[in-house]
Amino acid sequence: MRLGGQVFLEDKNPESWANAIKDAGFRATTCPIGGDVNMAELEDYMKAAKKCDIFISEVGAWSNPISRNEDVRHKAIDYCIQRLELAERIGAQCCLNIAGSRGEQWDGPDPENFSNETFELIVETTRKIIDAVKPERTVFALEMMPWVYPDSADSYLSLIKAIDRKGFGVHFDPVNIISSPRIYYRNGDMIRGFFAKLGPYIRNCHAKDILLKGQLTVHLDEVIPGQGNLDYRTFLTELNKLHPDTTLIIEHLSTNEEYRQAADYIRQTASELHIPL
Repeated sequence: MRLGGQVFLEDKNPESWANAIKDAGFRATTCPIGGDVNMAELEDYMKAAKKCDIFISEVGAWSNPISRNEDVRHKAIDYCIQRLELAERIGAQCCLNIAGSRGEQWDGPDPENFSNETFELIVETTRKIIDAVKPERTVFALEMMPWVYPDSADSYLSLIKAIDRKGFGVHFDPVNIISSPRIYYRNGDMIRGFFAKLGPYIRNCHAKDILLKGQLTVHLDEVIPGQGNLDYRTFLTELNKLHPDTTLIIEHLSTNEEYRQAADYIRQTASELHIPL
């Protein structure tokens, strides 16, 4: 697998960015350009990444394509199509979004998020995005969330069957679906089960950690890898069975030091298991 992350730079350009990623020991990262893409600038980033053997692993398409607001919904679908086209152009592992939400918060809970109608809307919407691009080099994937489909290996597998498109793939973030103490303490079993059911479809994963607090009712906090209870030995062991260019991207940290700390923990765990990163 390829371990990846991000870097924070005061003076960012293709060369300084690629060198900083390499110096951090990362062999993968997210798309360095968002919003309106300057293709000439993007080509410079791609050349710098290739020179340093860095994979552009994911292109984010963060938006709400199942919003109840039709204007928001259609703009989000158009944005997902644009980002999937970009991912295809650069050969990213995936173009990544969440399914969205039927509520006012684009990535939040809503009573309708687990309805049969919402499942069908996710299927219809994802097909529309994929069919507009027909990707061959990349896939469109949905990051799992605790309060909308896909929220488990089984619901992800159901979406794969229902969407029925070669251009639909799997992104795995185990922390996002640890939503109870039972799963928290048995997350190694959950991880093994996910890989057993969806391993061939996985293109990209996220690395973070989760910590259960002792206050009522249930409080689960996202933390830096190594500070929580995620079973990284199982996670890395299962990932190591996939294609060697499958990517594991550390995310949601605020400083270069935090990314270094997270990477050190993951590398140490991998070294103990004799797994190359």
